[in-house]
Amino acid sequence: MEKFLAAVRNMFNVPDLRRRIFFTLGLLAVYRFGAHVGAPGINKARLDEVWRDVSGTLLGVLDLFSGGNFRTISVFALGVTPYITASIILQLMTVVSPQLKKLQEEGEMGRQKINQWTRYLTVALAGIQTSFVAHWLQVNGVGDPGWGFLLSTVLTLTTGTIFVMWLGEQITERGIGNGISLLIFAGIVIGLPSGVQQVAARLSGGDTMATIGVIGLLAAMIAIIGFIVFVEAARRKIPVSYAKRHVGRQVVGGQQTTMPLKLNMGGVIPVIFASSVLSMPQSIFAAVPPDPTKQDGLYSKIWQAFQLFHPGNPYYELIFLSLIVFFTFFYVSIVFNVEEVADNLRKHGGFMPGIRPGRATAEYLNTILTRLTTVGAIYLALVAFVPQFMLSGFQVARLPLIGPSLDAFVSTTPGLSWIPTGMGYQFYFGGTSLLILVGVAMDTVAQIEAQLVMRNYEGFLGSGGRLRGRRA
Repeated sequence: MEKFLAAVRNMFNVPDLRRRIFFTLGLLAVYRFGAHVGAPGINKARLDEVWRDVSGTLLGVLDLFSGGNFRTISVFALGVTPYITASIILQLMTVVSPQLKKLQEEGEMGRQKINQWTRYLTVALAGIQTSFVAHWLQVNGVGDPGWGFLLSTVLTLTTGTIFVMWLGEQITERGIGNGISLLIFAGIVIGLPSGVQQVAARLSGGDTMATIGVIGLLAAMIAIIGFIVFVEAARRKIPVSYAKRHVGRQVVGGQQTTMPLKLNMGGVIPVIFASSVLSMPQSIFAAVPPDPTKQDGLYSKIWQAFQLFHPGNPYYELIFLSLIVFFTFFYVSIVFNVEEVADNLRKHGGFMPGIRPGRATAEYLNTILTRLTTVGAIYLALVAFVPQFMLSGFQVARLPLIGPSLDAFVSTTPGLSWIPTGMGYQFYFGGTSLLILVGVAMDTVAQIEAQLVMRNYEGFLGSGGRLRGRRA
């Protein structure tokens, strides 16, 4: 603790680092101030009623990444969601587009060009998403009918998204940490006080079982956070050797190094993809409800079936976990090309001891990557499922064959009756939130520590250790 406090004092002793920290905190305050500026023409009372029915859809996911701004339809309602979507699309497009692939390999100039395209795509996606939001508000009676409300909402929310994107870029360039990630981090953290109030209210009731449940929830949260920190910092180090080469009259190379591969190379992206895919049908049905006069129609029957498809439903959870595993393998295969890595090693005279350069190296890397990705996919599935299971429960009665008997058992057993319905808390304590909170905190602290070490100050772990973020 003494070393930690010394590192905190050192943070403010370095003028440049102190200026960066205060600049970051200032822009985060501006972002939170914008959350209290509402879009024009919104019926607040009707909006609260609508949110009781749609909080589990994709709109709930948007509210998570907007820091609660979407729930109130503030000028920052979409937050950084369009920017994240645009970044992921361009990252995936580098696999199929030779032009983007070439730009990616051009260094700083190529990166600036890709960033410019990302901004243009962000504006386009924000316009499309805000049109969807404006129509959804009109359908549910939250906004006035007509083109006036539609155009004003699209213009206001799109402008807010562009401003949030600018805030994130300014934090990244002139502050400390990744700006976009810190904006999401701030939006999630702002909801923690309400969760603390709910826990305190549960404890003040004096119910013994409620107290035990709160203790269990806190213990599970601490254990999951520790598990996330352990896995996010885990690396598989592959030894790499470089052959000696004659460059003029000098002999270069001959060094030994390692290639660190992360255990969770996909980060939180697979969980976001899986949540978005599962939430998309409910979001469409929320924006385009069925005609009340056609209850026997096909669309109405599909709408009724999807009303039961939500967290806690065994079939929902099975598909959710399967999608996480699928997107983990899919995303890792895109961001880490074993053929390209093996070819680059061969071109620079590198090889792995006991492995022939070229195709054999690619196959060796593919074997290791497959094992790491399998463990990473299981890890993401566990982190995403356990908090959701504790809050939303698991409807064991819907399980085939053993469902009714198992439901009767857990319903009559003291301490297990919460399983079908969850623990009853309304704040969002999902795996996606925990992954973002822990990952962003690790990245930011690692950058601060790097700044301290560069200026000959001891970091948070002293001179004997080094804290690594997700991108280390």
